[in-house]
Order: sequence, then structure tokens, then C-alpha cells
Amino acid sequence: MKKGIHPDSYRLVVFKDMSNGEMILTKSTAASNETIKHENGNEYPLLKVEISNTSHPFYTGKMKLVDTAGRVDKYMSKYKKHAEMKK
Repeated sequence: MKKGIHPDSYRLVVFKDMSNGEMILTKSTAASNETIKHENGNEYPLLKVEISNTSHPFYTGKMKLVDTAGRVDKYMSKYKKHAEMKK
């Protein structure tokens, strides 16, 4: 591996899956302004994610709709207008 190309600022952080509340403690260089007290009693920087391996259908085997921005509703309303124009 080449020296000097990888960041030295790795630290323990908590990634929190906002869809199911699961928390994962791992190392990262990502910046965060929030902190959270972990199960082990220590406080760590918090990084919020919308979906992770604990909630993604590929990993869980369950189909689960995760719609945070109303994308499905936007698509349905757009499709409805198109279908009405064809009639």
C-alpha cells in the first residue's frame, strides 16, 4: 500500500439507521456535529443513514417500502395524469 494517501483521522463513530433505529459502532473519517451515548456507556459522533444492511430488502429478505421524500406519491400522481390523457 502507498504511504501518505490514506487519512489518519479514523475514529469510532455510531451509524444510526433512521428507518429502524439500529446502531452500528465502527471506524470512520466522516465528520459529524452530533453525538450519542452508545450501549457501552461511551459517547461517540453520530452519523444518521436512511437505510443500512439491517433494513435493506436485499439483506433482510423482506420487501419494505422506504419512502423518505414522497417519491412514490410523486410518481403515482404523474402517472395518473398521463393515464387520464390517454383516455
